[in-house]
Amino acid sequence: MDYIEEAKKNFLLNEENLSPYATKSTQAIRLYPQEEDMRPPFFHDIDRIIHSLSYTRYVDKTQVYSFKENDHISKRMVHVQLVSKIARTIGRALCLNEDLIEAIALGHDIGHTPLGHVGEALINEITKQELGEEFAHNIQSVRDLMILEKRGKGLNLTIQVLDGIMCHNGEMLECCYQPMKKSKEEFLKEYEESYQSLEKTKKYSAMTLEGCVVRISDIIGYIGRDIEDAIELGLFKRENLPKKITDVLGNNNSEIVNTIILDIIKNSIHRPYIQLSKKVYQALFALKEFNSKNIYQCATTDIEYQYYKQGIWKLYQSYLEAIIHHDDENIIYQIYLNYQSEDYIKNTNPKRMVIDFISGMTDEMFLREISKTKDFKNAS
Repeated sequence: MDYIEEAKKNFLLNEENLSPYATKSTQAIRLYPQEEDMRPPFFHDIDRIIHSLSYTRYVDKTQVYSFKENDHISKRMVHVQLVSKIARTIGRALCLNEDLIEAIALGHDIGHTPLGHVGEALINEITKQELGEEFAHNIQSVRDLMILEKRGKGLNLTIQVLDGIMCHNGEMLECCYQPMKKSKEEFLKEYEESYQSLEKTKKYSAMTLEGCVVRISDIIGYIGRDIEDAIELGLFKRENLPKKITDVLGNNNSEIVNTIILDIIKNSIHRPYIQLSKKVYQALFALKEFNSKNIYQCATTDIEYQYYKQGIWKLYQSYLEAIIHHDDENIIYQIYLNYQSEDYIKNTNPKRMVIDFISGMTDEMFLREISKTKDFKNAS
């Protein structure tokens, strides 16, 4: 077995040159203790994530635009890969742990719903009304990986990876991202509290500098790419971008990504935090506001929104009725509950089971299931 020990050493060679602010593999904390193989814990987590069923479903989940007849429009899978690459670029420049960064980046949107943020908002409405709790994709990502995957047994990822995913909220832009040390118990406490307040989750800070890198990389990954998608669809022209923003960041995705990455590296190297310059931060904040008004608020029509809203409630009610009446011919049994662990079935509220099931759907499955519901016609 000498070759195993040699392989273990080779896996960790790059950690000899990591920044003193980086997270070493020896600091990894698993949710449940286990003996590691030759792969370092964070590297192992990458493998567990990319082999998960949730990761596979990224390929047909909305980024911003649903059901557009254009193969060049980003899906969630593209966004996740972009975030991973951007975060690893920053991480390598700052001598951080790239394995931890990649694991967080690849898993950060696992819990995203069909129809992107529109679907998330609709499922949150159901969750609040039916369970008196909140739904957020970053928290569902943790739930998927910690509880639902592996047929309701979870993947037993490291706390650092789960925490980075929980705290990745790319909707909240800050000028400086500073990690906050946490124990496993403190992470689990934040996770449980997140179901009671979405506002609280927006203020969570990652426990590692690598988690901070992924958080800002999430914004970098979508801010310029969403503009390219909108231009590709003919929704506005490049010259409509405000000059006060483009003069600082550039006017295409390549320039925007490059400008922000270089600014972060310049202001964060040899420091225990991730920092943006005031100039770039202000321009990026303005660009987020521009995108919100000109892209995100226009991505779904009122007719589409009402169709999705009616559809998602019909699905919720039909699946819940199937569970109450033990209708094992229903699809929620056929492809989901029949394969979940006894602990999941025993310890999960049926309403939560339905929310878990719907939130995990791809866009195409969501539409197929809507079309099957009784007395429900396509509003378009």
